[in-house]
Amino acid sequence: MDYTRLDDELLISLVQQNQEEALSVLYDRYGRLVYSMAYNALQDQALAEEITQDVFLRIWNKADTFRAEQGKLVTWMTSITRYRAIDVIRRQNVRPEGNQATWIEDPGLDLPSGMDVESEVETLDSSRQIRTAMAQLPDEQRLVLSLAFFQGYTHSLIAETLGEPLGTVKTRIRLAMQKLRQLLQEKDHL
Repeated sequence: MDYTRLDDELLISLVQQNQEEALSVLYDRYGRLVYSMAYNALQDQALAEEITQDVFLRIWNKADTFRAEQGKLVTWMTSITRYRAIDVIRRQNVRPEGNQATWIEDPGLDLPSGMDVESEVETLDSSRQIRTAMAQLPDEQRLVLSLAFFQGYTHSLIAETLGEPLGTVKTRIRLAMQKLRQLLQEKDHL
């Protein structure tokens, strides 16, 4: 049987029957998406890889909890990824001393030539504001925006990857951009 030709619902039902090949196909299909979401949330390659492995392990162990009538498989997987990343962030915040870098080890000290400290601080602050605003978007909008702008996916590729109509993807991106603009403008007025 060629598992790569099967749709997501059939693959997850095969995972529920302990078919390792089905999980492998799901990993090939969505591993990059899961990794990208984890990396965008944590900005740490090793943690993103760990979360990706953990997400697919959870899918293997908890496949029977997936309910197709409640949503698409990709939405379920991205929710698992999001909550796993949030757990890691919370754990890091509980033990912040484990994440501190000394002055010498701080990679931010190596500024690109021509960039001063003020510019770097402004860039970091803008980045933090955008991440905060992105976190306030609905999951569906955040996902399509991340794929489009952080992963370089075309609208058509996003639609194909998520199994959504192209018009839906375009609408979600437009709504997400409008909401981001609004949130960032509100931040500027404070």
